[in-house]
Amino acid sequence: MLKNYETETKSKLILKNENGNSEVDLYSEEGLEMLSNLWVKVAAEFKLMYELTWLGRPIIQFGDDMIMLQQLIWEVKPDIFIETGIAHGGSLIYTASLFELMGNGKVIGIDVEIRAHNRTAIEEHAMYKRIEMIEGSSVDVLTIEKLEKLLEDGKTITVMLDSNHSKDHVLKEMQLYSKYVSKGGYLIVQDGAQAWVSDTPRGKAEWKEDNPLAAIEIFLKDNDNFVVDHKYTRMGITQSPCGYLQRVK
Repeated sequence: MLKNYETETKSKLILKNENGNSEVDLYSEEGLEMLSNLWVKVAAEFKLMYELTWLGRPIIQFGDDMIMLQQLIWEVKPDIFIETGIAHGGSLIYTASLFELMGNGKVIGIDVEIRAHNRTAIEEHAMYKRIEMIEGSSVDVLTIEKLEKLLEDGKTITVMLDSNHSKDHVLKEMQLYSKYVSKGGYLIVQDGAQAWVSDTPRGKAEWKEDNPLAAIEIFLKDNDNFVVDHKYTRMGITQSPCGYLQRVK
């Protein structure tokens, strides 16, 4: 049975480390932010994002992020959803199933390597009718050419970037794929929380600087067509802080 940690209305959270202590009120916005950040760190250490499946396929996401993505897709209703990074195909199946419920939409998945067993499982899935896949680097000119052949004039597009999470690669993806996003649509940049988990036991020190959050910061300095929308990360527990960029012009 899970333990109930009893608190008082004026309870404090105190985080101790080598650089001193950080203290906030538990029942405050700062308290929620600290708890959420710590939860993500510990959850990443236990690999909880690998625990979920969607309609039979592994989907490497936190449940909160899946619900927020569902809300975005329902509200924006894009005709085409481009995803870089396929892995086991769970995210493709997830998006395709939402489109199936809505009666419209196609998802295009791009990955530098689509392993044979994953390709077979995706192609045999009932939701494959709403999926197209491209094998190749997401930043390669030949991949972009293949993608553009699948796009249709007049269709609204939202993009989700979830492949290589290095700063340089994500920035290049953002520069290449942002042009496809329709006004009101989103450029979703996954796994900015890589910066948060650089100091965990399983983390890597270089992640502190080399992460999608750093790419987002650089991109926004040179591009005022997009703004960060915190609506879809408001629950706090997310792999993608500052990762929902809405096209406003």
